[in-house]
Amino acid sequence: MKIICIGRNYVLHAQELNNPIPEIPVWFMKPETAIITKDRPFFYPEFSQDIHFETELVFRISKVGKYIEERFADTYYDAIGIGFDLTARDLQQEFKVKGLPWEPAKAFDGSAPISDFIPIEEFSDIQNITFSMKKNGVVMQTGKSSEMLFNIHRIISYVSQFVTLKIGDLIFTGTPAGVGSIEVGDKLEAFIGERLMLTTEIK
Repeated sequence: MKIICIGRNYVLHAQELNNPIPEIPVWFMKPETAIITKDRPFFYPEFSQDIHFETELVFRISKVGKYIEERFADTYYDAIGIGFDLTARDLQQEFKVKGLPWEPAKAFDGSAPISDFIPIEEFSDIQNITFSMKKNGVVMQTGKSSEMLFNIHRIISYVSQFVTLKIGDLIFTGTPAGVGSIEVGDKLEAFIGERLMLTTEIK
């Protein structure tokens, strides 16, 4: 199982980090060891002084596919959840300046807390899903799937040109504006609509 993450998929988020707006999906991967499930806590690592939250809708792949045409992409996922793409922003900035890969800043253990999944049949409109995130009870991020630069069908079609998608793979679809730092003692909550999906305490 692999985790595919889309970067800079919301215009305002790209702008808040002073990144250019991409013309094609920007993607990277996290290992399975990044996953935290069942609302388990995240333990702040020693290698960073500036971990940021990024709240994202997550799509679960339901069948094997390669070179998937965009018009058929809707048959390749079966459920949607929500997750945090936790990022060591200080390391990421250092690596960007040096032109180095981002993996140490993005793929570390525990960097992908994730909720349970809602079957796709429960959504009336995949392209208009609202989601939000609270830190210590205060709303920090809100977004809609309609605001994505590249929707899930485009993402699936594009990424499958390079890597075969397999059952159980997860696609993090990017974060809206409002990302920020976390500290020990913080409590993060992620919602799809009004439904609390994920709680992560920082220890």
